[in-house]
Amino acid sequence: MATSTGGPLTSRNATTARGRTLGAELRELRSRHGLSTRAAASRIGWTAAMLNRTENGLRATNPEEVASILGAYGVTGADRERLLGLARDAELPGWWEAGDNIYPAPLKALIGFETQAIRMTDVETTLVPGLLQTPEYVRAIMQACDVPSFEAEMRVATRLGRQAVLSRPAPPRLLAFVDEASLRRPVGGPRVMAEQVRHIRRSAAKPNISVRIIPFHVGAHAALSGPFTILEFERARPLIHQEGKNTLSFVDSSTEVDTFLACVDTLRATSLTPERSIEYLDSIIADHGRQEPA
Repeated sequence: MATSTGGPLTSRNATTARGRTLGAELRELRSRHGLSTRAAASRIGWTAAMLNRTENGLRATNPEEVASILGAYGVTGADRERLLGLARDAELPGWWEAGDNIYPAPLKALIGFETQAIRMTDVETTLVPGLLQTPEYVRAIMQACDVPSFEAEMRVATRLGRQAVLSRPAPPRLLAFVDEASLRRPVGGPRVMAEQVRHIRRSAAKPNISVRIIPFHVGAHAALSGPFTILEFERARPLIHQEGKNTLSFVDSSTEVDTFLACVDTLRATSLTPERSIEYLDSIIADHGRQEPA
């Protein structure tokens, strides 16, 4: 996992999604004042490395430190109060941070970034996108993986908690590219799968959600190397999230992010349009319906 500065974006650091947002604000503020990292750090009384890590969200900060930075830059009035408010918010735990042992650190990181994102592009080749999964679909996956029932229900609740971000006031925009195989595989049986695809169909009607199906007939496509999510923020750099069986990783190296953005551009050309995808979803729902037991 790499950052644009070449250092690791560890699970511990990645949990500070709101700190990353604050860091981006502070970096932009320094640039507006025409200060290099070294010159700004000298004014504050920090090392350049300390300021650089703060601006990249790799170091937790607090309102007192932010006040020192703002004082060094001569920031007063409404801008000062807004940034101090961000600093105070960064210290408040989210619902996913309620207990150290409830959620693993990488998952906390992902949920934190989802709450801060203004746009998300989810590319899936084997499963339905997590933010569009129904509880029954999640349970079927957990059962297939032999996850104990108590843990499975906790994961269902977590998934529903994450999905709430799409229904909040001023929600992020979600663009989901879904391989047709993910929609045809009868996870949980035809009835569960029919309702899952109906849920995607209903979600795709919302103004902040677009779904584009990658149909079988396109053959090989740019996403076959694996699923990924691009998270975009108002000021912080875009972030790539990838998930394996037992791992979550994040990348914000500009070079690597550009590779994933290029992949999405290719998928736009090979996938169905959102309008055509909705029609395709209707046909898949009908196919699953025909397989349901009488």
